[in-house]
Amino acid sequence: MPDVVAELQLFQAIAGAGSLSAAARVLGSSPPVISRRLAELELRLGVKLADRSARRFRLTDEGTIYLEHGRRILEQLRDLETEVASRGHAARGRLRVGAPADLGRRRIAPLLADFARRHPGLEVHLVLSDAGFEVGEDGLDVALRVGLPTDPAVLTRKISTGRRVVCAAPSYFAKHGVPDCADDLLHHDCLRLARRYSLLDRWRFIDGTETKIVQVSGTLTSSDGEVLRNWALDGHGISLEAEWDVADDLKAGRLVTCLDALCAETIDLFASYLPSKPIPASIRLFVEDAAAAFRAPTA
Repeated sequence: MPDVVAELQLFQAIAGAGSLSAAARVLGSSPPVISRRLAELELRLGVKLADRSARRFRLTDEGTIYLEHGRRILEQLRDLETEVASRGHAARGRLRVGAPADLGRRRIAPLLADFARRHPGLEVHLVLSDAGFEVGEDGLDVALRVGLPTDPAVLTRKISTGRRVVCAAPSYFAKHGVPDCADDLLHHDCLRLARRYSLLDRWRFIDGTETKIVQVSGTLTSSDGEVLRNWALDGHGISLEAEWDVADDLKAGRLVTCLDALCAETIDLFASYLPSKPIPASIRLFVEDAAAAFRAPTA
């Protein structure tokens, strides 16, 4: 039985090169060998695929049909192999992941290191920023971000839902007092996160069925969440933090929450990635790992 795929690939190379001698150079063969293989193909098909001479090479109508249909068949075969491989349990190639800075250092970096250890053919690069990643704009394979991406065309998966807490160091509360209500924040030095296009200075609270927004102010802002957390630990102000970022500090008493009777808004952590068919195994498996890691209880 003839190797149809090899014949299709041969004819693609000949047509793409434009002559038998050029195709021979591309394929690392000789013109007589290429000419013989083409003649054998034409003999099997019973049609002439190209008019050729020392000075001219032109596809016949049958050759054009064979070229175009053959190209589609080879593309479908490549897509089939890619899709089947993507359903496997091995991630290969390069994976670029963006994540919020503090969360990235504490949770995502160890997760990625373990993921890379379990997939030896994978190279991983982690980018950290609290400015808010966009997967296409920032050249990432996966962007882990708080809130939905601005590009509606990307694919998203919710990784986790957490809550925000209002907190400060005991030294700050000892010096400036503890807020009794949301409006008291207007008289305090609040630490604010700067995102790519906005300043997060409108803190939202839920009191029963009512939503209240307080536009806070303060002397310190940063695009790095860890900087805000360290400022809070040093007693420089009140911070609105993701609970998963400050859980250890709250447990150790380095930070203390306030306004606990009010519910600060919840936050959603999403993984976003560009649509493709199929989704590469590195992206699919990492997103599954991340979702599982955030479902698991932390020690």
